[in-house]
Formats: sequence, structure tokens, C-alpha cells
Amino acid sequence: MSLTDSHCHLDAAEFDRDREAVIARAAAAGVTRQVVPAVDAGSWPKLRDVCAAAPGLHPAYGLHPMYLDAHRPEHLRELRDWIERERPCAVGECGLDFFVEGLDRERQAFYFDGQLALAREYGLPVIVHARHSVDATIAAIRRVGGLRGVVHSYSGSEEQAAQLWKLGFLLGLGGPLTYDRAKRLRRIVAGMPLEQLLLETDAPDQPDSGIRGQRNEPARLATICATVAELRGETPERIAEATSANAARLFGLS
Repeated sequence: MSLTDSHCHLDAAEFDRDREAVIARAAAAGVTRQVVPAVDAGSWPKLRDVCAAAPGLHPAYGLHPMYLDAHRPEHLRELRDWIERERPCAVGECGLDFFVEGLDRERQAFYFDGQLALAREYGLPVIVHARHSVDATIAAIRRVGGLRGVVHSYSGSEEQAAQLWKLGFLLGLGGPLTYDRAKRLRRIVAGMPLEQLLLETDAPDQPDSGIRGQRNEPARLATICATVAELRGETPERIAEATSANAARLFGLS
């Protein structure tokens, strides 16, 4: 069984002491490919080096809304240079976060719209963070147009999910899905088109219910896959095959 972790921050400092072991455990669990999105311009060189050090690691470069204080307008120009030189699999992580207090929404929109425009220009998918901001995210995607991508760690409604599918966007789902209280998410996953689904860990964050409160890592993707399979009444092998094919198609993975 071959799995693709469509969203893992393998470059994070939490993995500095044992990154090679984390990658080995992921491979042993069947995770053969990982998409590693950036959070700010300062992290791009390290992310590039991490992904170059092992097979199956695919970098994406972007400016995360939660790191707004680190972003400068010139970073959008630098992002263009990185896209042209490094040929990443996606632009991101980018988006809107209306949950964290004190994050200026106009500045978030400035960087989000700029990254959406770059993704459209270079024909790349976008990896979108949309916390408490799904409607505004959908509006931005429609405004820029000509886009495709994934809304990772999806937490919106069924109706919003349907709008995103029509716009060419997939949903990324991970650890939160494994908690019994996540009834809406579990209902969405049970009935959604399988071709619109990606699996993710968001490691080191968002641990599944089996490792609550602990550091997450990409090997846990097998648990996410098993939960999705149970909810849909399908085999884990079928879920792994379909979601890996979805990731390969969206991100152009070999």
C-alpha cells in the first residue's frame, strides 16, 4: 500500500533531532511521497535542502497567513524567483486565517491574492489554509480565477465543500477526522466523491486521536487512511490508491 501525505511540515524544528528516523518510519508505514509546504520566506532554503536530502519529498513555497509579521511585499517578488528557479509542485501554504486574533485581514488578503495570481500565472496548484474563512477563501479563488488546488485541514460545511469541488479544489483531511466529535467532517468524508479527497497529517501538528497531545509525524497517515476507509465502507488499499492518484494528478508527482 502506497500513501501520499499531501501536507507535512517536515522542515519544522520539531523534526531537527530525528528527521531521518521520521522519514524512515514514514516509508515503513507505506508513505512514499510527502508534499512539504513552506510558511515564510525565511524557511524556503531549509525546506529546499530537507526535500533534496531524501526521495519522495516535494517542496511547495509560499507565505502562510499565521506568519503575517514575517512577510514583506518584496517576498512576493522573491517567491516568483523561487518558482522559476526551483519548479515546486505547488504554491503554498497560503490562505486566510480569521481565527487567530490580531491578524490583519487586509494584509492577509494582499499576500493571498498575490500568491493566487502567481499560481495562476505559472500553472501551479495552491495549498490553501482556510480557518474560519472558507467563504472569503472561495470568493478570492473565484475573483482570481483559473485556479486549482487543495484546501488543507478542511473544516467547512458540505455546501462549501461542493462549491470548492466545482472550482477545481480538493479537500485535505487528517487527524481531526479521527475524533468521534468531528461528526460533520466524518459525514462529509463518508459521502464525498473520492476523487476530491487528499490525505494529510499536517505534522508536527494535528495529531490523530491515537496520539493526542503528542508530536505528529507522516507515518500516522496510515491511521488517517484506515479511518477514511472505515467511514466509507471501503478498504484502506482502495483509499490509499485513490488519494495517492489524486495527489499525483494535482501536484504532478512522478
